[in-house]
Amino acid sequence: QNDIIRKHEKTRPVKEDDRTRLVSELSANTGPIFLTYRDVEAVNEIVDRTVGMEPYCDFEAEDGVQHRAWRIASEDAEQLVTLFESEVPLGYVADGHHRSASASRVGDERRQANAGHTGDEDYNWFLGVLFPESQLKILAYNRAVKDLNGKSTEEFLNELKAQFEVQECEDKEPPSPNECRMYLDGKWYRIAWERDPNWDPVSALDVSVIQDRVLEPLLGIDDPRRSERIDFIGGIRGTAELEKLVDSGKHAVAFSVYPVSVNELMDIADAGQIMAPKCTWFEPKLRSGLFIHTFERETDFS
Repeated sequence: QNDIIRKHEKTRPVKEDDRTRLVSELSANTGPIFLTYRDVEAVNEIVDRTVGMEPYCDFEAEDGVQHRAWRIASEDAEQLVTLFESEVPLGYVADGHHRSASASRVGDERRQANAGHTGDEDYNWFLGVLFPESQLKILAYNRAVKDLNGKSTEEFLNELKAQFEVQECEDKEPPSPNECRMYLDGKWYRIAWERDPNWDPVSALDVSVIQDRVLEPLLGIDDPRRSERIDFIGGIRGTAELEKLVDSGKHAVAFSVYPVSVNELMDIADAGQIMAPKCTWFEPKLRSGLFIHTFERETDFS
């Protein structure tokens, strides 16, 4: 609420509503929000020292991801609190906009229902894990559209060529910004454009160019948060998943995009701007259920 934890995406209403019901029914946050912050060397030193010790828990999940957690020594914990108060003024949602929005909504509901609300109740907080900027890498969040909005393949390609450099290619992932790869009718295409120096940080993102100049005007995806004609494919699933979707006939066209950088994410959040939905994908995912934050209803109608 105070913009200390900053956001860069809007949520999809249906998904947010589902998660809100889950949090409310359980009175718990079962999965942490993935947060990042600008590096502080003194914090990194404490973390490095801690992870050199015996972990509190250490296991490999069925998906092959290993999870380790450590207890922080009491004197280090006190120093971390001091360092975060003085050196880390802001956190940024890296992954978990729906979880954080849902947790916030449930907190609002509990506050409104509790006549004895003090601000110290557990429903005022949600579970989060913080990673420094230097230890994160954002993967691409690709797009797949189910139809060509009534156009033939030839018509669609001609419309693209009217405003982009379009040519068939062999590679399936863009090597740099200001271009993407498109899979259509069994072929990969390179789509490239010149960056406009007058674009703001959001407009300059490759995912924004694809949304503003292709998905909305040519394919009719005016609200990607609500449209059922578009799917978002996490980069970890690779371009093979895009080919599978299009070759199966379930989708007509797919776009392989260049990923957003962590610095771009934070700059956009600091500017109070919002990216197009589903711009960032992080791996590995934090394990739900490893840590759980519970809270009582604490309702006082007296």
